[in-house]
Amino acid sequence: MLSRVADSLYWINRYLERAENISRFLEVSEAMALDCPPGSAEPWLPLVDATGDRHSFDQNYPAGQPRDVSRFLLLDRENPNSIVSCISMARENARQIRDVITTEMWEQINDLHWSLQDGEAIWQEPTQERLRIIRRECQIFYGITDTTLSRDLSWLFSQLGRLIERADKTSRILDVKYYLLLPAPEEVGGVLDELQWIALLRTAGAYQMYRQSMQQAINPVSVAGFLLLDPIFPRSVRYCLQGINDTLKQIQTQPVQAAPDDLDCLRGQLLARWSYVRIDSLIEGGLHEAIDGLQQDLNRLHNLIQSRYFTSTELHSTPTEVLCAPESFTA
Repeated sequence: MLSRVADSLYWINRYLERAENISRFLEVSEAMALDCPPGSAEPWLPLVDATGDRHSFDQNYPAGQPRDVSRFLLLDRENPNSIVSCISMARENARQIRDVITTEMWEQINDLHWSLQDGEAIWQEPTQERLRIIRRECQIFYGITDTTLSRDLSWLFSQLGRLIERADKTSRILDVKYYLLLPAPEEVGGVLDELQWIALLRTAGAYQMYRQSMQQAINPVSVAGFLLLDPIFPRSVRYCLQGINDTLKQIQTQPVQAAPDDLDCLRGQLLARWSYVRIDSLIEGGLHEAIDGLQQDLNRLHNLIQSRYFTSTELHSTPTEVLCAPESFTA
């Protein structure tokens, strides 16, 4: 497979996964805002931290109002991680390889792109419904890909991009919750505290599966354990790392007996590290430090994949390499 084709397939799926995650982040925050004082930025600003774009946001939106966060993450074409920008870049990558992807995949991503242009009907919808539409359209693309694309290298690079982005966003939003949204000691276990943890689970698309799996009251330790270490929930870090490892093994073309290189070592070490650890050990050793290490490893993994398989172009935006919780929040 040509490296530019693999590159585009990888980024189409990273961009759409990113757009879907941000739409869910915003959708849940819209609902959460109903339980906060009018005009409060409390449920909003952590979303900017979760994308690693706080510096850019503060420069362009010094007032930091809820509507500013929504505009920055949804509409701002100057923000490469906004929903509109992500879908536009995914569509451009798809356009360059139309002869590789299926017609149904192209039609779905093209229709989604054009539906987000100014003046289209989607902008007449209430904000939550608008975000729900975007999220569902991204999920429809995943379903179309799953049912129309042959299980060859095209499929594998598509999966790889989706899984790396998913692990990145799940870990980021969890870290932000621990370091920016933890309530005062007297509020722990209260109604607002429980609502925040429910909101976190919904943000990760995990609420129902958590309830079915854990069958216990919601608490920070069990939520963190589920999102990081559950082996069968498809948005957990552990599940994504297993998928990344398996996918890279299938893509690999070098002989099995050859000595492992940096990419092989890192994918194996990552999976082992997050497969044989308990959540209480992670918390005792510092959850933020563990997640920060994971973020750095995911960035290294991306760079090694890019070096081995892709050619660099100007169409791609890697996740900003900023700690999930900036220094000002961890002092």
